[in-house]
Amino acid sequence: MGELDGVWDVKRVSGALPPLVGVRKQISGTSGSTKLGPLPGVPFDVVGLSLCYRAPFRGFVDELEPAGEGYRGRALFRGRGFATFELRRLR
Repeated sequence: MGELDGVWDVKRVSGALPPLVGVRKQISGTSGSTKLGPLPGVPFDVVGLSLCYRAPFRGFVDELEPAGEGYRGRALFRGRGFATFELRRLR
């Protein structure tokens, strides 16, 4: 089991993201998805502590760093940051 494996609640901190009520990241091994409630997720590949989104969202990357019991993240598009967020593991 990887350190990111599990289901994570996403909380917007700053930047060009709406409030992320009901948004979750589900991660298993080298892949995962970002989901809004019961809707199908947006898939990504896990590369270290980066979440690299697949087409049609190629170019979007979430860079994570450990922060307490969760992670702090920066949302990037083509290498430029546009928002920050937090991940907290759901139990």
